[in-house]
Amino acid sequence: MQQVISLLMENKPGALMRVTGLLSQRGYNIESLTVARTTDPTLSRMTITVDVEANIRAQVIKQMNKLINVLQATDATDGPAVNRELILLRVRTLQGTRTAVLKEAEIFGARVVDSTAEGFALEATGDSEKLDEFVDAMRSYGEIDISRSGIVSMPLDGKKLRLSAPVPLGAAPEEVLEFEEAELG
Repeated sequence: MQQVISLLMENKPGALMRVTGLLSQRGYNIESLTVARTTDPTLSRMTITVDVEANIRAQVIKQMNKLINVLQATDATDGPAVNRELILLRVRTLQGTRTAVLKEAEIFGARVVDSTAEGFALEATGDSEKLDEFVDAMRSYGEIDISRSGIVSMPLDGKKLRLSAPVPLGAAPEEVLEFEEAELG
């Protein structure tokens, strides 16, 4: 079963390797992976689609939350979340079917990003099932090439992650404790 995992993590070298290493060590197949910085340049949001059994989904999230650079791992499979995917599709079509291709693209909310005498390059976003239907519809008009982004997810649950302030460099252990108390204070 496909599990969508959304991770908020530190934007540091090796963080991606730790996450993918954990999954591969346990024999889980990664179907898609997207990662990018957030508005805070020290943090990244990663979305992973992984093939795991339904009865171990909670265990996978617990394992992710134990990783050093992971601040929060959330199961976005069934919970409140917005899950989207981007597809770029090039369709080579005959001159007589170009209007039909444009109408079909409009139905799926796709937009033309390039047009040539041979056909179109189209861009569409949506859930994976909708994009699968879009690909099937475009196949009937001619030869196609596709590139998909994989799922990007944003959990909508009310949990707020409380991040602590950075500890000053070179601080002694008692100074760190004083610093943390002042921040909580």
